[in-house]
Amino acid sequence: MEKMNNAVRQTLALLVDNEPGVLSQIARLFSRKGYNIEAFAAGPTENQGVTRLTIDVIADEPHTELLCNQLRKLYPVHSVKRLNTVNSIYRELMLIKVSTEGAERRNDVMQIANIFRAQIIDVSLETLTLVVTGDSEKLEAIVNILKEFKILEIARTGVVAIERGTATINDESKERGEFNYGKNVL
Repeated sequence: MEKMNNAVRQTLALLVDNEPGVLSQIARLFSRKGYNIEAFAAGPTENQGVTRLTIDVIADEPHTELLCNQLRKLYPVHSVKRLNTVNSIYRELMLIKVSTEGAERRNDVMQIANIFRAQIIDVSLETLTLVVTGDSEKLEAIVNILKEFKILEIARTGVVAIERGTATINDESKERGEFNYGKNVL
């Protein structure tokens, strides 16, 4: 598939059945359409048996709409919504382990952590491990500052996002009984 020059990072939120093979099915759809999943987060929702996925992909408007429409056709997908930065809240979590040999370096890292509202979750004589939450720009900023010290390890989640106000991802317009591929129907 030919990609357009005006491709930007798009965030998609999905509600899917929590069952084996669903993530593989969604990943295959992105792969078939020629798109890489840039970031991915999954977790339980307020409804038992339903998982919320947040997927970041680089695509232009028409191709993003095509991806959304293709995702909606999958049986285990309850709802698909494209989120925008104006009406949504985005957060990411990062664990970062920094070398802090010596009290002065440890104090410097602790001051940086304080400025970024990071929590120190592990301390040893040679390292500090921080947890930072925020948008991607905040996480990149602390990483750039801590490069002055020796960063030993970084673990980041994908972005999670939710719409502001009363808007929700729930979409009751999909006929669930319409596509019962492989399901036992009485």
